[in-house]
Amino acid sequence: MQAYCLKCRAMRDLEAAQQVTLKNGKTAMQAPCPVCGTRMSKLVKTPV
Repeated sequence: MQAYCLKCRAMRDLEAAQQVTLKNGKTAMQAPCPVCGTRMSKLVKTPV
């Protein structure tokens, strides 16, 4: 699964992603960027 890194401005692979529930109740996958370390998020429709 890939997500967009806002700091690098590039698509990166989500490695060691964790499933989280956001404040609005939506489910997302979060992982640090392998290049710069910034947290990346990707919304998912169903819990994984």
